[in-house]
Amino acid sequence: MNAALAVTKVFAGLAFHSQAIMADGLHTATDLFTDIAVLAGLRASSKPADLDHHYGHRRITTLVGLIIGASLLLASAIIVMEAVKSFHALAIEKNLPPIQAGLPMWLAIVTIPVKEMLFRVTRVVGRRTGDVSLIANAWHHRSDAVTSVGASLGLGAVLIGGEQWRFMDPLAATVLAAWLAGVAVNIIRENAGELIDRAPESHVLDSIEQVVRNTEGVKEVHAFRARRIGGKIAMDINVMVEPGLTVRQGHDIASDVQKKVQESIEDVLEVLVHIEPAY
Repeated sequence: MNAALAVTKVFAGLAFHSQAIMADGLHTATDLFTDIAVLAGLRASSKPADLDHHYGHRRITTLVGLIIGASLLLASAIIVMEAVKSFHALAIEKNLPPIQAGLPMWLAIVTIPVKEMLFRVTRVVGRRTGDVSLIANAWHHRSDAVTSVGASLGLGAVLIGGEQWRFMDPLAATVLAAWLAGVAVNIIRENAGELIDRAPESHVLDSIEQVVRNTEGVKEVHAFRARRIGGKIAMDINVMVEPGLTVRQGHDIASDVQKKVQESIEDVLEVLVHIEPAY
């Protein structure tokens, strides 16, 4: 679907001399690239731990998310460069071929519900699985729907106002590129945060700590650390228990803490519990 939309939009941009629909087509083409990257990433990240990757392969989805953000940023840069060329040509009153806005405008309009549907479906699956690359790709689909909205508005203005409103075509492309750049930066920031082991949100940490404190046998929470890996949470907790407990009793408390945390917080992937004596 993305391949057909991308080729049709780019061809329409070339044939009907529209920067807006060309920008929309380039963005759809990056959608095709990111779809392939996400599918490859999902397959690779599902592999179990091995001798070279003791913690599994979930970080591959984080890398895919970064690739998606970078592709969006590249697409926005290309769109701006093409729009600047058009503005320059208009400024020097270069003899440009007239824009035939009708068909490109309807092509952009038809794209909107298709990409919005893909956004909603992909986001639901991404949230259900906790996969950051799927969520990033969902926003890629939403951004494509938004670029189609902008392109249709710009082309509609040209259709109504004629050649005097020709500037609306590159202007719409520039506005779309700015919005795309913002989306790209957010995706890159979120995934880069995972690579540098940024902790989960404070309310998530508070919920985890409360679950641990309420576990029978836990006297105190000495310390705990958490980080996100491929959208999930991996953590280690130091809990204090009665000093006179046997090794088996301490192990049972640790197992209980692990079980309750994973049952209470859906995103928790693994919990390593350290037992310490409470003095």
